[in-house]
Amino acid sequence: MRKLVESDERSTDEVAFYDRIRPLVASYGASPIRRVAVVGNQPLEPSEERAAMVDSADVVFRVNGFRMDDPGSPATAGRRVDVVVFNRGVRPTPWFFDAYPERLYLMVEPGRLLWENPKTPAFWPTDLGIVTIPNREVVLPLGEALGADPREGGQWATTGTVMLWIATRLFPDAAVDATGFSFIDAPDQTSWNHAFGDPSAVGAEHRIDLESTLVRSWIDSGRITYHR
Repeated sequence: MRKLVESDERSTDEVAFYDRIRPLVASYGASPIRRVAVVGNQPLEPSEERAAMVDSADVVFRVNGFRMDDPGSPATAGRRVDVVVFNRGVRPTPWFFDAYPERLYLMVEPGRLLWENPKTPAFWPTDLGIVTIPNREVVLPLGEALGADPREGGQWATTGTVMLWIATRLFPDAAVDATGFSFIDAPDQTSWNHAFGDPSAVGAEHRIDLESTLVRSWIDSGRITYHR
């Protein structure tokens, strides 16, 4: 039977990784961290309630080419970001590098298991501080939980699901509010609409049907609260 909910038995290396970076991540939020907001890039209708939920969290995670509410624009997904989880192929939006010294950038590199080029684009700020997320302690255990095969099959989770996985493990006792993940309700889509920028195809390396099943299990169990 495919394992849909991750095991509580984590390796010593996994535990050590999260213990090592937890103080760093927490230093970008409000102490103590009792509630986490995790924001995906699905286009959303305006909602003052949702925006307030995001901005009042103790730490706010956003992913890849995110957008934020500009002054004077309708309240939709909030105006805060503390931690950016992204991959090397990110298409930066106007908000991605804004105030970057005040944020923590966590880069995931599942493609390095097989083919990804390790170079960084020349247009990135030369002093952009990045913490690289290790595949062994993050991507491989998540792949196992999904029932995917990152190492041999070239299938791994989207960066948004990696972000959710990291957030729940960094702060296991905190409430987690999530929003903006289109695959939860549309696991059969073949292209993404983004809150900013043009649509793009869902990569062949992703099994968003498996991601939908896994994240729905977190919602059903009460581990995360999902806001549409």
